[in-house]
Amino acid sequence: MFAATVLTLYPEMFPGPLGVSLAGRALAEGKWRLDAVNIRDFAIDRHRTVDDTPAGGGAGMVLRADVLAAAIDSVVDDRPVLAMTPRGTPLKQARIRDLANGPGAIILCGRFEGFDERIFEGRNVEQVSIGDYILSGGEMGALVLLDACIRLLPGVMGAPSSGVDESFETGLLEYPHYTRPVDWEGRTIPEVLRSGDHAKIAAWRKAQAEIDTRLRRPDLWERHEGARVLPPSGARQKKDE
Repeated sequence: MFAATVLTLYPEMFPGPLGVSLAGRALAEGKWRLDAVNIRDFAIDRHRTVDDTPAGGGAGMVLRADVLAAAIDSVVDDRPVLAMTPRGTPLKQARIRDLANGPGAIILCGRFEGFDERIFEGRNVEQVSIGDYILSGGEMGALVLLDACIRLLPGVMGAPSSGVDESFETGLLEYPHYTRPVDWEGRTIPEVLRSGDHAKIAAWRKAQAEIDTRLRRPDLWERHEGARVLPPSGARQKKDE
């Protein structure tokens, strides 16, 4: 079973949105497990202090490595430990699928100015980021990461193919979708989708996925192995040697 342990200063934030819809039903049905552990429980003084001023000066507070290490050590097993931080590696669908296929994850949520850097040297912690922006803490990032994983677990989504035929799974954005009514405010569903010709529909969807990716996400298009033309920017990054 996929087991998630979240190390946080705000355990009351969980399960939060993970307690409803697909993830919530799967949690109630025992398809995955969630534990929220309060980092403050591992403080070593009577004031339950978890942070201190930055070495060298500066604004804000930094989460202490000794407190974080004690929290991690209390739950560590064969699951990967991930820290949510804007300094981390951008989270991609391939990593999400790897995590979903594994035993679960231990997720460390930062607050304040972040983590004492020594926690990454002293413990095997993978730093990950959900985007180039700053949140108040890592809890929202943990919710995003877990939602992305849980929907891929067996039996969570209705159709097994639902998690495969999507944006990022093939390196492209997903093709556009349509449904009834056929005509809405003078706009009609493309004729090919009403043709019943599955080969033509598949070809149209593939072409639309390539067009949308090239126009909307030239960074993805440049990395896509099927790319045959330059992205709209006219730039092409050098391939890794």
